[in-house]
Amino acid sequence: MMYDNMKERVQHACEIGMISEEYITNEEAHMIFEEYRTSNFTSQDHPTVIQVLLESGSNKDTRGQSMPNLVYVSREKSKSCPHHFKGGALNTLLRVSGVMTNSPIILTLDCDMYSNDPRTPKRALCYFMDRSVRPHLGYIQFPQRFYGINKADIYASEHKHVFQINTMGMDGFSGPNYYGTGSFFWRQTFFGGPSSFFHPEIPELCPDYATSKPINAPEILELAHKVARCKYEDHNGWGYKMGFKYGTIVEDTYTGYRLTCEGWNSVYCNPKRAAFLGSIPISLNDTLSQQKRWGVGLLQVALSKYSPLTYGTRTAGFIMGYCYTHLAFWPIWCIPITIYAYLPQLALLNGISIFPKAFDTWILVYVFLFIGANTQDCYDFISTDGTFQRWWSDQRMWLMRALSSYLFGGAEFIINKQLRIPTLQGFNLTSKVVDKEKGKRYEQGLFEFGVPSPLFVPLATAAIINAVAFIKAVVSVIISKGECLDMFMIQMFLASYGVLNAWPFFQGMVLRSDNGRMPIMITITSSCIATIIYIVFILFIGFSV
Repeated sequence: MMYDNMKERVQHACEIGMISEEYITNEEAHMIFEEYRTSNFTSQDHPTVIQVLLESGSNKDTRGQSMPNLVYVSREKSKSCPHHFKGGALNTLLRVSGVMTNSPIILTLDCDMYSNDPRTPKRALCYFMDRSVRPHLGYIQFPQRFYGINKADIYASEHKHVFQINTMGMDGFSGPNYYGTGSFFWRQTFFGGPSSFFHPEIPELCPDYATSKPINAPEILELAHKVARCKYEDHNGWGYKMGFKYGTIVEDTYTGYRLTCEGWNSVYCNPKRAAFLGSIPISLNDTLSQQKRWGVGLLQVALSKYSPLTYGTRTAGFIMGYCYTHLAFWPIWCIPITIYAYLPQLALLNGISIFPKAFDTWILVYVFLFIGANTQDCYDFISTDGTFQRWWSDQRMWLMRALSSYLFGGAEFIINKQLRIPTLQGFNLTSKVVDKEKGKRYEQGLFEFGVPSPLFVPLATAAIINAVAFIKAVVSVIISKGECLDMFMIQMFLASYGVLNAWPFFQGMVLRSDNGRMPIMITITSSCIATIIYIVFILFIGFSV
């Protein structure tokens, strides 16, 4: 209740640009808010706000037990200074907590997650107190788990490969990556490697510094405000040599990778009862937009001077280096997936065979690779408490991410980061559909389109081309009385596989009439693009011949 009341006051101040008189109810509130009562107080331009809500030893619960310290921190924001997004916020909290309490263990948790098991801190302490692993132990990573996922998990919100399957493999070496939430850190981890120490600019920020004053002491609050200023990090190594690392919008993945390179190990703790639970996006646009942002960030890591392919294999070891290489270069899956989504089908439309015939010996190679890869993937998925239905959703979303999110993410990375051309703002549109309606459709297993997002265009285009190619091939086989089936067997299979995975798009474009259907603009645009691609392919074949 106290936190909600404080949160409402801060949000109201950001909305109107000043502190209203109605919130100045006592002398303490007057002292806290007096310096913030300015006309230019906005969410992107405001001074540091630090308020001690609870102090251990002074505040007690209904049973007379001491309450833990609870401090609200809002770092200084200025449009003239980069704030480094989540990484900058975490570094500010790291410094402010160091000044006020300097606790040796830090938990990072996203705002949309909550604790689901009160025994979680004890589990983490069991590892931290183990002398056999403590010297090189940097953090304990609990897997991300989510509530509200429907039976089929149509958007593959579990991210089972990233948060469980791949993580278990990495845990057998130096440990899992840091996923931005659900992690317990040694404070010392952020100040150099196990055998090296990078001294911060003031002694109060050293991990072994013992604070002797209460957290609400004037000198403590003054120093806390100082280290939360937006220009405090200028020329002192924060974000590069200390703290959470900058240089990418996936600062969590990058930080975990750099900590591994510095010599820190991590532990994957996956109890049967989820330690933390978080929320998930329930619309396709939100899901793809999130993946696009991750794709841009991963490419920033992959093609930086600290690339896992070069720097990582030298400093973290060959195996861990390639684990992070696999993760960082994940977005380039857009290249082979896009080729397989279009090229065989376009060739099929023009009666061109590009694969071995059905009874050719070489076809066994393609059959073995397809069946073997999918069988292994399905086994891994189901063996980690998954279901076949959710595995199907997972492999379908993997294809969709590659065709849409990673394709757009790769283009944005090249245009914005490499060519230095600013991209258009407001690219990701937000659905205006009532949450209750969206939630009902999600529980029914229906894809939520609703908004004319450009992210849908390549997916709908591929769906149309695959459907037309498959229908034309079936008609050709019937007319030829099966004579051409041997020649086009693999291409017909790929087209049918594409149609099967794109079934939610056909529902959204043709069969549905609710507010979550595919916008007609996307359907028309995709149809036009599919026609253009077909014509260009014909012209290319004509010139080649």
